[in-house]
Amino acid sequence: MQEHAPHTPPQMTKEQQQARLDSIKKTWEQRRQISRQLGKIKTKIGVYSGKGGVGKTTVSVNLAVYLAHKGYTVGLLDADIDCPNVTKVMGIVNRPEYVEGRLNPAESYGVKVISMSFFQEKEDEAIIWRGPMVHNAINQFIQMTNWGDLDFLLVDLPPGTSDAPLTVMQVLSLDGFVMVTTPQKLAALDARRSINMVRKMNVDVLGIVENFSGEVFGSGAGEALAKDLELPYLGALELRAAYRDDSMPSVLAVSDIMDEYDAIWDRLKPVMSAVNKLPEQRDAAPEATPAPKEPTA
Repeated sequence: MQEHAPHTPPQMTKEQQQARLDSIKKTWEQRRQISRQLGKIKTKIGVYSGKGGVGKTTVSVNLAVYLAHKGYTVGLLDADIDCPNVTKVMGIVNRPEYVEGRLNPAESYGVKVISMSFFQEKEDEAIIWRGPMVHNAINQFIQMTNWGDLDFLLVDLPPGTSDAPLTVMQVLSLDGFVMVTTPQKLAALDARRSINMVRKMNVDVLGIVENFSGEVFGSGAGEALAKDLELPYLGALELRAAYRDDSMPSVLAVSDIMDEYDAIWDRLKPVMSAVNKLPEQRDAAPEATPAPKEPTA
């Protein structure tokens, strides 16, 4: 029986070794810059949904504005690369200032905002990017943006379980997720899929919000999903005609909506406290993000 010599992998040339080392150093430098930028942000929360059209961006904006109204310093990163709508919901016209290679976020209702929409020539332009381009865009947003000191950075993520939200999650070290669903069975099923993906990444799901609740679409699916998955149920947001008024964030315009966000915060705050994710807890016991070790030849 003929014996075959074991397969020996080809040796890299010096040029290939140097190219690999340069790539590792570039990645390390990016991570170091990201670590430095995120070190000024106490708590990072992703607002996420299993599918589009459930009002995730509206919840992101109103929650950010609500936290600013409560006296926190807040940033909002519109990471929904395909459909960046935060600026439309907030009525932001002015673009971020670009000063000495850094972006100073636009600001509205006490919230600092960065969105891909700022860099579109036309608002109806389709953004067709694969994972590496999304990765590079999010990296640049983080490295170039001068957020300053923030209590909260809310991140409006792309919906679903495709490459886009996964890429954002891998680039950003988030402290937890608020999941948004609607009362329909299909929306709850998609939310379940997204929750399972978050759990595989070992990140806390802070709770579930049911949006569009009421007579039109029904109610209760969000609470049932939370109970089934043993997650906190944060509350329901009723479908209201008041959301048609886009002159200002609804949470500031309608007292009933403010009451709903009061209830959500009353449930979310103790959940975050239990896992030491409140900004006040970060003040008392800061957790520095460790910088990766520099590669050697």
